[in-house]
Amino acid sequence: MNFCHICPTPELDLVSKYDTHLVLAHLLEEDPAYRKFYQDLGAHHDVTLIMDNSAFEMFKRGEPMYPTDKLIDLATPIKADYVVMSDYPGEPGSKTIKAAEKMIPELKKNKLGTFFCPQSQTGDIEDLMAGYAWGFSHPDIDYIAVSILNVPIAFGVESGNKLQRFTARWRWMQMMKDRGFFACYAVQQEMKQHWQLSGKHVPPKKIHFLGMVDGPNEVELVREYHDIITTWDSSAAIWAGMNSIKFDSSPTGLIDGKFEKEVNFNTCIDEGSGRENAIYNMNFIDEMVGQSLWSNKNV
Repeated sequence: MNFCHICPTPELDLVSKYDTHLVLAHLLEEDPAYRKFYQDLGAHHDVTLIMDNSAFEMFKRGEPMYPTDKLIDLATPIKADYVVMSDYPGEPGSKTIKAAEKMIPELKKNKLGTFFCPQSQTGDIEDLMAGYAWGFSHPDIDYIAVSILNVPIAFGVESGNKLQRFTARWRWMQMMKDRGFFACYAVQQEMKQHWQLSGKHVPPKKIHFLGMVDGPNEVELVREYHDIITTWDSSAAIWAGMNSIKFDSSPTGLIDGKFEKEVNFNTCIDEGSGRENAIYNMNFIDEMVGQSLWSNKNV
């Protein structure tokens, strides 16, 4: 698994050495410095860029999702590999599926990979499960997301119950495993060498965990699925560190729960312990996924 740390624009050097990045569409549109960083990174480095549709931000702002043509216009200059297709948290899953059906041909025509995030109304577990079934069976979907909105919404725990929210995605992965969604991944592990030699097999869908709920130990909670989860993103490590919060030894890794203040992407790290805390938190997560790129010498 590769972890993508999301970072305010003035401190993007913290993530410049990582191989995989989740890039936010609304920042590409609104922030010239952010846009230039990823244009340069995409042009000159061997990286994987997943361009998020900023649905979480649009959802929180109460604004409409980006249309397909706008997402393509934002993804093309940075040479994005995948685009997160429009999705509609809290609404019937069919709306997100219909949006994907419209977007897939346009994304493929522009040589962009497709990233699908199923949705459902609050409490409708079966509708969300049907969305995953549709995504896993569709030949033109490359990536499927498990997000901090879609699963908690389906369980009816997106707000007001941090314990239930913290365990929601762990439970969801168990449910998908029990229903056979991951059988192809077990076969993939057994046949990996054969496929590499033959070059003929198309691997199962990539899976991405969008965001982090109430503490970094959610990564540890789903360790059983680390070979299935391709990538994961969060702003938690850097943003908490910038606000004088270090991950800790509590069960979730954040004794007071998720730092709920919205990320200010124009914020600079202060001259005190902010950078040290951010790097400590990044290492906390990176070591769980085996990709630690920072050391105390880099602080």
